[in-house]
Amino acid sequence: MFEIESLLDCDVTKMNLSGLIYRLEQRLQEQLPASIAHEPLRARPIGTKLPNFKHSTPPKQGSVLILLYEDQYGIKFPLIKRATYAGAHSAQISLPGGKVEPGERVVDAAIRESEEEIGIIGKDVKIIGSLSDFNVLPSNFLVTPVIAFIDYVPRFVPDRHEVERVLQADLSGLVREDAIQEKEILAAGIYPMLAPHFLIEDEIVWGATAMMLNEFRMLLK
Repeated sequence: MFEIESLLDCDVTKMNLSGLIYRLEQRLQEQLPASIAHEPLRARPIGTKLPNFKHSTPPKQGSVLILLYEDQYGIKFPLIKRATYAGAHSAQISLPGGKVEPGERVVDAAIRESEEEIGIIGKDVKIIGSLSDFNVLPSNFLVTPVIAFIDYVPRFVPDRHEVERVLQADLSGLVREDAIQEKEILAAGIYPMLAPHFLIEDEIVWGATAMMLNEFRMLLK
């Protein structure tokens, strides 16, 4: 049975970035919680109106970036609020990232997409490791969350066609005991669901992003 272990019983909210990187490098060599972390954050349908997530093709490969950096207030990472469009993830909060192109590594795709979406300097990004692959059913992607860091406070320049705003998530807020909340939402403007979520900069972070972040949270906890 999988046992969740603390990072040598240290309080991550009191660590600097170099200390956190060391702890993560150690922890990522062990078994990851995967579905144990994902399932508690899965949104649950309310009533009988259910979305249909059946696909006739295998999932496409994608990757997202958890980019850690440190400012005067602590350790943070960026999230994006996607622009409004006719698609499964319109106006939702997500980690920067996207589709892995043929012949491209997942880590390179995560960095490239983040360069395009939020204007980071890709050559300055240093990889720590990755979390469990996650199947995003609505858009039929198998996503690898890549954990990395940058050793300065980046200047974010959002792509106005894809990104409405960049959120700067506080790591200490993610690991708080009361970080996970629940709220009824209307998914895709159609399906009522009870969504466990994180509230970050007054935005509801739910669904696939929340599930991936909960695995990251469990590593930190």
